[in-house]
Formats: sequence, C-alpha cells, structure tokens
Amino acid sequence: MDITAPPMCERIMQLIHESNKDGGNADHGVPCSGQGGSIMDQTILRKQRELTDRLNRYRNEYYNHNKPSVSDEVYDRLFDELQSLEKETGVQMANSPTTTVGYPVVGKLEKATHEIPLLSLDKVKSSLDLCRFMGEHQVMFMLKLDGLTIKLTYEGGTLMEAATRGDGDVGEIVTHNTRAIGGIPAHIRYQGRLVITGEAFIRPSDFERLNTSIVDENGETYKNGRNLAAGSVRLRDAGECMGRCVTFMPFNVLVGFDDLSRKSERLKELQQLGFNPCKYLVTKRALTQEETEDGIKQLQQYAKDSDIPIDGIVITYNDIAFSKSRGRTGHHYKDGLAFKFEDELLKTTLRSIEWTPGRTGEIAPVAIFAPVEIEGCEVSRASLHNLSFIEDLELMPGNRILVSKRNMIIPHVEENVDRGGFSLDEVFPHQCPCCRQPTRIHETKGRDENGKERIIKTLFCDNAACETRKLKQFVHFVSKKAMNIEGLSEATLEKLIGRGWIHSCMDIYSLDQHKDELIRMEGFGEKSWQRLWAAIQESRNTTFERYVIAMDIPMIGNTASGVLCQEFHGSLDEFRDAVYAWYDFRQLPDFGDTLHNNIHEWFCNEENFCIWEELQMMMNIQKPAVADNQTVNQDTPFAGKTIVVTGKVEPYTRDEMNSLIASLGAVAGSSVSRKTDYLVCGEKAGSKLSKAQELGIRVLTSNEFFNMAGVA
Repeated sequence: MDITAPPMCERIMQLIHESNKDGGNADHGVPCSGQGGSIMDQTILRKQRELTDRLNRYRNEYYNHNKPSVSDEVYDRLFDELQSLEKETGVQMANSPTTTVGYPVVGKLEKATHEIPLLSLDKVKSSLDLCRFMGEHQVMFMLKLDGLTIKLTYEGGTLMEAATRGDGDVGEIVTHNTRAIGGIPAHIRYQGRLVITGEAFIRPSDFERLNTSIVDENGETYKNGRNLAAGSVRLRDAGECMGRCVTFMPFNVLVGFDDLSRKSERLKELQQLGFNPCKYLVTKRALTQEETEDGIKQLQQYAKDSDIPIDGIVITYNDIAFSKSRGRTGHHYKDGLAFKFEDELLKTTLRSIEWTPGRTGEIAPVAIFAPVEIEGCEVSRASLHNLSFIEDLELMPGNRILVSKRNMIIPHVEENVDRGGFSLDEVFPHQCPCCRQPTRIHETKGRDENGKERIIKTLFCDNAACETRKLKQFVHFVSKKAMNIEGLSEATLEKLIGRGWIHSCMDIYSLDQHKDELIRMEGFGEKSWQRLWAAIQESRNTTFERYVIAMDIPMIGNTASGVLCQEFHGSLDEFRDAVYAWYDFRQLPDFGDTLHNNIHEWFCNEENFCIWEELQMMMNIQKPAVADNQTVNQDTPFAGKTIVVTGKVEPYTRDEMNSLIASLGAVAGSSVSRKTDYLVCGEKAGSKLSKAQELGIRVLTSNEFFNMAGVA
C-alpha cells in the first residue's frame, strides 16, 4: 500500500502516522506533551530495538545452543552500545538483555481485576452502518488486530503489571512474559500513571514457520496464529514464550496524558515513549460509503503488506469526552464499532461426500455440491476436514448447505440448512473406498475454534498396501521439492502402478525394463520416454534435503531438512546414526516434541529403514557447499548470518541461491523474521520486502549481495 497519501487518501483521510521500519509509525514532528519528555529520534529508538533483538539472539545461541556466532568482544561492544542508547532515550524494552538474566517461571497465573472494564465493541458487517455511526464526528479507523488483548500498567516510568483481558472484569497476570514479548518497554520517560491496552499477536509468516514444531498441551498443532499467541502469552515459563515471536501493539490509552483530548494524540504520544502503536487513519469530515470502503481497503492492504494479522477494522470516535458520554452496555462500549470482514454465503445442495485415503492413511472427506459462483469462480467442492466436522453440521447428502470462500480463497461449508435425522454411521464408509479393507475411527484430543477442549474424530485406513495411499506417497516422492522427477504425473503413476511396474520407489529407477511397453502406452512415445528417463537419471544426483523430504517423514519439509543438513554436515549416515543413538532433535531450531517423535518413530519402522538404506545405493548425494562447519567462511560478512531471498535473482535459481548462501557460511531462511539478518531483493519482490523494512532488517539488492560475497 502506498502509505504516503495516494490521491484518494488525500481526499478522504489524513494519515496521522506513517509506517516505519519498526512496524509502527513515523515521527511527524508533533510536540511531545504531558510528562513524556521531548521528541526522541525514531532512528535511535529503531537502533535500540534492533540491538535488543540482536543481542537476545546471540544470547540464545550462547546459552541454549552452545553455538555462539559472535565473539565475547563483539557481544560486549554491542551490549555497551545498547546501554548507552537506553540512557540516552530513557526507554528500556522489557526483554532488554541489560536487565534480564534468564526468564522467570511462575507457579500459576494470578488474577487481576480491571479498574476500567475491558469490554468488546458491537460488530457490524456493513459499511453503511459505519457511515451512520460516524455522522459528522471525527473518527479513527484502526486495524482490528487478531491476537490477545493485554493491559499494561506503568507507575513512575516502570512497568508494574501486564494482564490479559479475561472476561473484561478479571484477567490473568502475565507480567513475567513481557520479557519475551517484543514491543513492550520496561521503562519509559513518563513519570505519571499510564495504563494502556493493546494486542499481543504472532505474524502470519512466523506462525507458518513455528506451527511445524510447536504443539499445544494435547500434542496438536495450533489452528491459527491467534490461538498460538494466546497460548504463548499465558505460558508460565517465560523462557518457552521467548521463541514464539510474540509482538505487542497498543491501541488505546485508558489512563494518562490527561491534557490530550483526542485518542489519536495519545497514541502519537506513546510512540515517543518507545511503543509502536497500531496503524490508524483519522477522518477530516463525514465520509460517503464509497470513501469509507476505500479507507477499509487501504488498511487491509497495509496489514497484508506488513504481515500483520487482522480480523476486521475498528472505528471509534476520536474525541475522548464525547466517547465517554456515549456510555456502555454490559457487553460493549458505545463509542466504537468493529467492522468484521464478511465472507459471501451461497446456498446449494450437498450431492455427495467423496472419501480419499492420503499418504498417512487418514481418509479425507470432501463435499461435492451443486456448482455455485463465488468471487467470480465456480466452486463445487470443499474439504469437510474430518468426521467431527461432518457430525457437528449433521451433514448428509441431499442437505441444503451454505458455502463460502474464506478469506476469498478457500471454499468452505459454513452451515447445514436441513439439520435433523443425522446418523454418522450412515455417512462414512466402513470399508476403504480404495482397498476395501475395514476403516477405523481414530479419536484425538483437540480444541475447537473457541479454544474449548474436545475429541476430534478422523477416519483411517490401516492397510499400508492400500493403492491410493501408495499412489499419494509416490506422488510426493517424485514431487519438485523431493526427487524432482518431471514426467511422472499422478495419472501416469497410477497407470504404472496398475500395470504392476511400481511397487516401491526403487522400482522407478528400473522402469527401463518396461521401456517398449511404456512407449506404446497412450499419451507416450519415444520422445516422452527419453525425457522421462533423463529426468529419472538426473534425480540420482540429489541432495541431503531432497532425499530426506522424499522419505516423507511427517512434518519434515524444506526448512526442517535444511536444519538437519546443517547439523549433520550433509551426511545421511550421520543423521541415521544420530537417530539410533537417540539424538534429541528438540535442541535444533524450531524442532519441538512432535517433530522429534516423528523422526524416531519413522526410523523404528523396518520397511522405512530398508528403503532409506537401499535407495541410497542408487543415489549420488551431493555434499553441501559448506559441509564441515559454518565457521569455514568466517572471512565473509555473511558468516553465521541468516539470509532470506525474495524475488528473482538472475542468473541463479532459488536452490542455487540457497547453495551459494550456504557456501558463505550463512543460513538460507524461508521467511522474514526478527532472526533474519539480511534480505536479498531480486526482481518482483513480494511481501517479504515490506516485512523486512518493518523489522529494520538490512535489505540488499542482488548486486550489493554479490559484491559483498565476492561473487562475480
């Protein structure tokens, strides 16, 4: 989003704050009022936050992984620099290494009573309702952050308490975890009493990365970033919360800055104290419905570009006295509205439920319904997830259902209009639709969308020889991220399996025995065979990462395989030996209990072990560019750093860039986070660029990167 006032924005709204590299708002030279002190250089604050994050990363490497990437001298120099900046600004982040020694653990979460109730806002889905609400009053449009609401209380410039919203009247004290949450100052230059509310959230890119290894108390992965953020903030062990990438953004001042009469002014003041307030717009005049919708779209785009999770837009009166005069109900304040994004719902008829076994044996249900057009696309299929989902909606063929495209992307069955007469036993197949072996209902503990504990039912086929299961496994094996064999589509594999030519992945490398018959197959010919056989032979020259991904160990993808490659120096034998020596994989970055157990359980299967050993004899496993240790290339400026690439970097492919990064003693990251040191930006850079700018990460052009790396 062009946040610097595009033409429409100039006609409609005044941007009070603009984005900066910290993800907050830029200084507009507004005098600092009240007791907040003089205007602080936002560059200095940004540098201070950068140093805080950097030193915490180094400290984690030293104490938790015994793999320091910098010398003690470098750490001490940066530490002294941070101390100096903290003295200059009078701001000290709660997670500053200058004051934190380890992370506290509490026995239980104590309760906190809110002197001012933290109530909700009434919700609407119509922009016309927003226009009616605004009237002639000046209002604020603000991102509705999707996380956990937290109240912070400061006395005499020191953070005294952090508490969750709870039921609005009573929350839980989580002060110990503020050391692990970004964006919360421990000390500020405001000597009066200051009470603010804000949202603790996890950015979508961080959630995508973390959710491969972090599980809840029931061993289940989190369904969304909101649940992970809420669970992280409420952890009793702050050290465990530390690695969850939780960020705090304030959105309201409850107590303090009494001489300021507008909410926007008070939020602006927070920026001078080291906070990064939530993004907002302030109206100059009454808006038309079209202008209101344009403002909403601007904020939506900003959130998307900035990697900020939202579930709507908040509109609230800017004048504090007028806001208070509006009063409240027992549920919500009357000075604002929450605009919720509405998914288009269309009515159709459920024709049937299709059941398909996957690689793991879980049989996935898919709704087949009369086609409807949503967001310009014809839709006739949607996942039904599991048996519990079907049971909750009482779904049976012939029912009238409501379907949507969630987030305008994923088709979803929202409701069953014709409930009644449901029988789960009549809905699911008692025999696998592929192999005809008996199916099994598997029950696991999980949580619903509201966080309530429940039992999740899924349907399984336990027959390891099930043809559809095997087919999906082969599709994964030949996929681009695994062995990368072009020409073996799912349809082709199905034909080859049906003819009895492929029973295991090793058989793919003996397909030349069936060359003559293959050439005579429909859709094939001599040229097709030559291309396929060349691709098969080329796949023999593979990498540690591709080989491990091809083995289909649950939750092992590009990132996890890269970490394993680095840890075990690109040696499959070293990795295997570590498994049988009961290596603790939880010590690796982003590896949790689930991933640790998945690896050990996979190798305990005798069939898996045989494939692991036998297939290697057919392969040439290429050693990584840096096989021994990252410290080999300490002479380069990238040694020990994490580098992420976005866009097209000529003349390299993405894999070639990752190899080059590894050869420089660095780690190739897949997503931008606070742990990223550099972003290399090629042509058609995506949202990673905005994220890097927001976090203050150094961005390099491809030429700058090549020059620093000494690559011609």
